[in-house]
Amino acid sequence: MTTDRIIRNILIVFILIANIGCDQISKRIVRDEIGEYETISLVKDHLTLTKVENTGAFLSVGSTLPDSIKFFLLSIVPLLALSFGIVYLLRRKNLTWVSSLALSFAIGGGIGNIYDRVVHGSVTDFLHINLGPLQTGIFNMADVSIMVGMLLFFVQSLINKKVITSRLR
Repeated sequence: MTTDRIIRNILIVFILIANIGCDQISKRIVRDEIGEYETISLVKDHLTLTKVENTGAFLSVGSTLPDSIKFFLLSIVPLLALSFGIVYLLRRKNLTWVSSLALSFAIGGGIGNIYDRVVHGSVTDFLHINLGPLQTGIFNMADVSIMVGMLLFFVQSLINKKVITSRLR
C-alpha cells in the first residue's frame, strides 16, 4: 500500500470517527439535558430542540413492525450495507475525494443511528427547522451527516454532467 493510500485511508477513518463522535456527543447531551418531547427554542421558533425517541427509520417508518423484523430490517441489513460501504471506501482506488468524503459522511451518519438503535433501542432525534413553508421532521446530527453526504454526491454528479455535456459539444 502506498503512502498516499495510507494517508487517504487515515483521513477517511478520521472523517468517519468525527461524524460518529459529533452525532453521539450531541445525542448524549440531549438525552441527559432535555426531557422527552420538551421543546427549547434556539432561534425564535425557526430552530428548536425537541427530544424524541424514534423506534423506526426515517420519519418513524417501520416503528410498528414486530421487534424481530424491525431489528433485522433496521439494524442488521443497514449494518451489513454500511460494513460493505466501509470496505468499498477503504479498498477502492479510483474514488474521487468528493466521493470519498460523501461516502464517509453518509456511512458515519448511518453508523451513528444504528449504534443508537442497537444500544438504546431507539434513535434520539432532537432538531426541528421551521422556516414557514419549509419545515422538517425532527432529526439528529447523524441525519445531517447523511444529507451532507448525499448533497456532495448530487453536486459532484451535476458537475460531472456539465463537464461531460461540455465535452460532447
